[in-house]
Amino acid sequence: MEGRRLRGGFTTTDSPPLHTSEPLRRTTFNRLFAAVYFSAILALLYRHVRNLFLLSTTSLLSFSIALSLFISDLVLGFMWASLQALRMSPIRRKEFPQDLKQIIKDEDFVELDVFICTADPYKEPPMNVVNTALSLMAYDYPTDKISIYVSDDGGSDLTQFAFMEAAEFARHWLPFCREHNVMERSPQVYFESNYHSSSPHFEKIKIMYEDMKMKIEHVMDKGKIIDEYISDQQRRQVFNKWIKGFTRMNHPTVIQVILDKKHDKDNSGRLMPNLIYVSREKNKTSPHHFKAGALNVLLRVSAVMTNAPIILTQDCDMYSNDPQTLVRILCYLSDPAIKSNLAFIQFPQRFHGLNKHDIYACEYKHHFQVNPMGFDGLKGPSYIGSGCFFHRRALFGGPSTPVPPEIPELSPDHVVSKPIQSQEILSLAHHVAGCNYENQTNWGSKSGFRYGSLVEDYNTSYRLHCEGWKSLFCNPKRAAFLGDVPITLFDVLSQNKRWCIGLFEVAFSKYNPLIFGSQYMGVLMSLAYSHYAFWPIWCIPVIFYSFLPQLALLNQFSIFPKLSEPWFFLYVFLFLGAYGQDFVEFFLAGGTVHRWWNCQRMWMIRGLSCYLFGSVEYLLKSVGISTHGFSLTSKALDDEHSKRYGWGIFEFSVPSPLFVPLTMAAIINLFSFLLGLTAFMRGNNMEGLGLQMILIGFIVLNCLPVYGAIALRNDGGKIPTQITIISTFVSVAFYYASSLCF
Repeated sequence: MEGRRLRGGFTTTDSPPLHTSEPLRRTTFNRLFAAVYFSAILALLYRHVRNLFLLSTTSLLSFSIALSLFISDLVLGFMWASLQALRMSPIRRKEFPQDLKQIIKDEDFVELDVFICTADPYKEPPMNVVNTALSLMAYDYPTDKISIYVSDDGGSDLTQFAFMEAAEFARHWLPFCREHNVMERSPQVYFESNYHSSSPHFEKIKIMYEDMKMKIEHVMDKGKIIDEYISDQQRRQVFNKWIKGFTRMNHPTVIQVILDKKHDKDNSGRLMPNLIYVSREKNKTSPHHFKAGALNVLLRVSAVMTNAPIILTQDCDMYSNDPQTLVRILCYLSDPAIKSNLAFIQFPQRFHGLNKHDIYACEYKHHFQVNPMGFDGLKGPSYIGSGCFFHRRALFGGPSTPVPPEIPELSPDHVVSKPIQSQEILSLAHHVAGCNYENQTNWGSKSGFRYGSLVEDYNTSYRLHCEGWKSLFCNPKRAAFLGDVPITLFDVLSQNKRWCIGLFEVAFSKYNPLIFGSQYMGVLMSLAYSHYAFWPIWCIPVIFYSFLPQLALLNQFSIFPKLSEPWFFLYVFLFLGAYGQDFVEFFLAGGTVHRWWNCQRMWMIRGLSCYLFGSVEYLLKSVGISTHGFSLTSKALDDEHSKRYGWGIFEFSVPSPLFVPLTMAAIINLFSFLLGLTAFMRGNNMEGLGLQMILIGFIVLNCLPVYGAIALRNDGGKIPTQITIISTFVSVAFYYASSLCF
């Protein structure tokens, strides 16, 4: 356990601990199992190398198959070995926010700037963004310490209108939350779960919320702002001043202070947090660097206007689920023993609205909950794009380097207490939000959120850890934040494909985690980051093992050891060991058998789709053949999609090439399994093909949703006919080509 510390830095037994940490009980087992399993991997690779030498002088086909299996198992071995870095010393932390006020007074609480990014009002409905912002404005925290910045990269008048309405509703919502100690401070979540509240103010505040929602959604339907929906004449004039001449990719900077904590009060007479709308300048001739560019603009604008030392970055669909979260992070920020080199505190992404068995494995339990504990035992977890509290200082150089001026234009006597609506402040804020401001500067390379990858979160935290910073993983029992998940398979795979491209952009840059990272972070941390950087190469073993043994079986060709050979037991141990350890970790983290099964099923599906297409797209982009633009995952819900998702039915409705390899694998595995089963029932000797039958049967079991979507379903979510036809045709071509080779 960590010592009990006061903010002065000394230890005492008279004060309560603010936080503790302890190693996980399974750490010793993990280390012992890793030694045994690694020995088994070496034995398997030895067998492959020996076979390659023996087959080098025989048939080209046998040598090619042996080489393919060797490459596949080499990739599997590397991915397993890199993951072990996260199993060597995982820790679990616990905070005691109830004891904080014995050490720190409210007036000493640190100030906070909140960054919320949105880019498309149709894929990210403004009503969702509004609910997120309202939940953060309503934290149990001094309101004069909070500033909310909303970055609208779409330059949308719809989003701006929504926040003007939300500001009026907030005057009633914030006091209501305080008075009734509301836990679910997203209005939408609260009203969906409290229809029978006994509060006399409940119906009144609910009617106000429904009225705001109706206005925003009606404007969304109309696609334009109608003056009658902006009740206040002054707000109407301000709004109309800004929206003229806007297009999404070509517009000037817009910065509007919707709420000013120096002047605006709620209906109880208490000052409200700052609420500031920012739409950075966009020009088709200037790179905008997607989300990282938007965050850096908010970083500069906030430095001019409020300059809080702590920054929360939040996805527009991830609302606050615990009003005590800010008090919780103060348990760490108040400890001088860790504060000096602490870059950020990361909370896990957790989700509401998952169907019972999480069919698309969008919970990402390993990625968001299990593996961060392993990172935390090293130098700390990686940044995952949302629910992360940064020290502003960490984004401007290493912990031991002099801090350069964030905004050189700021005069030495600049004082943040200047009115944020003063001409001087607003002019400078507009200037630093310009699309050419970063030219010939270190922004995105050495300062701020880092450019060069579509996964700016992974890239930024990796670079911060290389600079010597550390981070912490905070995972309280009650989720600090809850968000939406994609409800169609195509959206899930498209999101993952974008991640794959971004990860490769880091893996094959001069900052390669294995080479560059090991020099600055140590071997274990570099291996941990490498496990994610090379995530897309999972497609290599998944593709080989989804097609090669199956085509070989169709031609009665054995490629694995016989059931009576000792090597057979090595394969069984490697398979059961990897899946068994994965299941144990998943189950101990609160998972269920069904969810784990869908998690490993989705691993295979991703390997045959987004990992493959992401790798190919990155390769083409690298040689200048094609480029990839950032695409958003839709948060808008379709009724039919929602129903099928709620029932746990896979959604294949989009005629995308992403589904072709998956459908091919399902077809080829089914026919090879049926052929092998028929041969077995006829009494043929299948000992040499036993391992192939086991593997193929396992894949067929994983592909059950695909078979249903091909032949057993008539709803709109089945696999499109053209995808089935193309996949069948190519599968037959594969079979005939293989029959000529074997």
